[in-house]
Amino acid sequence: MADEAKAKGNAAFSAGNYTEAIRHFTDAINLAPNNHVLYSNRSAAYASLNQYSEALLDAKKTVDLKPDWSKGYSRLGAAHHGLKQYEDAVSAYKKGLEVDPNNEILKSGLADAEAAQAAATSSSSRSRGPANNLFGDAFGPDMWTKLTADRTTRSFMQQADFVNMMKDLQRNPSNLNLYLQDQRVMQAISVLLNVKMQAHAPGDEMDMEMPDSSLNERKRPADETESVKEKKREPEPEPEPMEVSEEEKEIREKKALAQKEKEAGNAAYKKKDFETAIAHYTKAFELDDGDISFLTNRAAVYLEMGKYDECIKDCDKAVERGRELRSDYKMVARALTRKGTALVKMAKTSKDYEPAIETFQKALTEHRNPDTLKKLNDAERAKKELEQQEYYDPELAEKEREKGNECFKEQKYPDAIKHYTEALRRNPKDAKAYSNRAACYTKLGAMPEGLKDAEKCIEIDPKFSKGYTRKGAIQFFMKEFDKALETYQEGLKHDPQNPELLEGVRSCVQQINRANRGDLTPDELKERQAKAMQDPEIQNILTDPVMAQVLKDLQENPKAAQDHMKNPLVMNKIQKLISAGIVQMR
Repeated sequence: MADEAKAKGNAAFSAGNYTEAIRHFTDAINLAPNNHVLYSNRSAAYASLNQYSEALLDAKKTVDLKPDWSKGYSRLGAAHHGLKQYEDAVSAYKKGLEVDPNNEILKSGLADAEAAQAAATSSSSRSRGPANNLFGDAFGPDMWTKLTADRTTRSFMQQADFVNMMKDLQRNPSNLNLYLQDQRVMQAISVLLNVKMQAHAPGDEMDMEMPDSSLNERKRPADETESVKEKKREPEPEPEPMEVSEEEKEIREKKALAQKEKEAGNAAYKKKDFETAIAHYTKAFELDDGDISFLTNRAAVYLEMGKYDECIKDCDKAVERGRELRSDYKMVARALTRKGTALVKMAKTSKDYEPAIETFQKALTEHRNPDTLKKLNDAERAKKELEQQEYYDPELAEKEREKGNECFKEQKYPDAIKHYTEALRRNPKDAKAYSNRAACYTKLGAMPEGLKDAEKCIEIDPKFSKGYTRKGAIQFFMKEFDKALETYQEGLKHDPQNPELLEGVRSCVQQINRANRGDLTPDELKERQAKAMQDPEIQNILTDPVMAQVLKDLQENPKAAQDHMKNPLVMNKIQKLISAGIVQMR
């Protein structure tokens, strides 16, 4: 039950329903309070809702239960980071790396926490005047979070020159005058200060609405006369255009050229002129190494060409450079997904899929993209199928089945089931192993499991008589005599003289006739009717409007009932109701 609740929580988390995920993980924890994975999953769900205090409690519980599990420290570091407890976050990530020194998620988390800690320290120690304080605080450690959260400035985050300008302002807010002509920067300041700014063309005035406490407003003297108040303001001279340094001009020119190279690369890629595309993307990155899309695009070309090592190399470089630049998480996730795809292409054994699966999982921690999730599921499925192929060994399967037969003779049914299960892992197409395991389940009273194995046996080998006798016997024990009769009759089509099948038919007919004659005891009839009412086929017959009229005519209109009986479909349904004890014919 705990596993079922956990699975529901994972599904809700993948769908972005974090509140629902928390509810399912809580149900699972109530059933399995010492399962560290459940606390870890719920911590991630709380963090996704920015409920970092709750996430921290669960992360601490995870580490307490499993101190040698690196993911627990990742959860702990993320929760501390969310609460702006940067020193504790750094400590948590470092402890995690002591457990797992090569864990990329912990390394990335540590780098982010240390950067946030440094930014917070720098911000608190910076000394400015009143006006500079206002703008300096805007460029504090929360700057990137605020810009990403706003719909307008979020789009600017894809533009490398804007990111570089904001980084410069974060380092030295006094450089704000250098960028006042850039409307994107002014929009960013509007978001960071939570004020409204009306942007005009260069040379116009700019109106800023701020709280009174944020401005030193000039006020007229109290004795100012009306004539002075009404005096027309002299027009102020337009400010001189801001001078741009030669270095800045050169940077902007290179960025523009880099974008042109990227566009040319895209065009060549669409034409499948891969060598030309690579040349353009390479030139673009040489001109502007602050845009990792040039690397991810080149990686895509290498992937298309089947040059997987080169693709992986570019993806690794993009991730490393992206972390240095604090690039959008989606861009980093894209590079990781592309790397995972290349690793899948290179996989030859089940173990080769493990690095690909790990890479897809890292990509999903950066950004939960449906395409990445599908690639992860496909890789996990391919790994499982390959494991089965690698494990396939008919000779060992036969030996395990013989061991199961020996245990069965000694009435050691649980041990027999273990051997039959191993035989099926070695050879999933062994109908005899399914038949034998069905017999074990029947002996143990596990009828649903036995029925499932008997049906699988028939599916693999429709001509194998034992499959029908196993299935029919289980249905007979479950007192589903009409279904058991159908199973035995189906088996006789393949083996008409089989004595077990013939005896099964005789026993079923005997039981059905007892019901038809009304020879069942009240308890037997009641039990049989209750069981029948749970059968979906019986439910469909009873809810069919046509059959409702037929049943009514059987009681009230004998002539109409005789007409109904001439219809083979209706007669078949009536027979099923009689066999189930729902209808009695006298």
